[in-house]
Amino acid sequence: MTKTDYDLVIIGAGPAGLTAGIYAARARMNVLLLEKAVPGGQILVTDWIENYPGFPEGISGYDLSEKMKIQAEELGLKIETAEVHSLNLSKELKEIILKDRSITTKSLIIASGASPRNIGIGEDKFMGKGVSFCATCDAPFFRDKTVVAIGGGDTAVQEAIFLTKFAKKVYLIHRRDELRATKILQERAFKNKKLEIIWDSVATGLEGFFGVEGVKVKNVKTNEEKTLKADGCFIWIGILPNTSFLNDAVKTDEFGFISVDTTMQASVPGVYAAGDVRDTPLRQISTAVGDAAIAAVSAEHFIENL
Repeated sequence: MTKTDYDLVIIGAGPAGLTAGIYAARARMNVLLLEKAVPGGQILVTDWIENYPGFPEGISGYDLSEKMKIQAEELGLKIETAEVHSLNLSKELKEIILKDRSITTKSLIIASGASPRNIGIGEDKFMGKGVSFCATCDAPFFRDKTVVAIGGGDTAVQEAIFLTKFAKKVYLIHRRDELRATKILQERAFKNKKLEIIWDSVATGLEGFFGVEGVKVKNVKTNEEKTLKADGCFIWIGILPNTSFLNDAVKTDEFGFISVDTTMQASVPGVYAAGDVRDTPLRQISTAVGDAAIAAVSAEHFIENL
């Protein structure tokens, strides 16, 4: 094999990327972690995390990501701010093309995450202040409060039902006159007395000062507008993988998420994916961390067998 820059390059410094970096650094691999923005990923905008093991009182997203980053750097992990433009995985050595140069690596872990699909009602302003894309993460913060949920597919209905375990009232806004969710989920939703579906409607804006206080709603058939008083707004209209740099370099599912096997290996040998960017049934910090541990150890074994 010709000379290579690194044993392993990791793309993305969210919980998955940082965990992979910790494992790789402890294994004394020559590893580089690339992050186009700030280490931490989506958890940086998560106000409080209560379901990550080891923190019974909870921890802010910023503090958790900072602890992960410090741990990784103390083990010797090199983190560089750089955006990946494209990949060349056609040869034994993987080539990563950045803005100003290219680097080569024997193995690669893609942990670039995913981003919620926005609807443009000002949700960015209220991120961590009432707007959420994850009921599993944030539902307990809305105990005995009123919340609005947006969507009509399986995820939206399932998560809205989950919210009713905590909130006193849940409004589910759907732009059509029937849900797209499976029938069994629809039946559960219709039977739930704490869940009210607002049919033929779309959310047009958020109201509030320090946090969400209401959601503006418009009926698409009558054009009638009203404001639902609410303490929070959960949005489930889909998520998008952060994979614009892939250009079909590895196999993905129909939604663009990277397909992997049980070792987290993608369709190209020596290339792995971990966290929200892969095809997974659950996107949580704990699952991202688990994926990354498997991916890092798999990459180590791959290099040993070259």
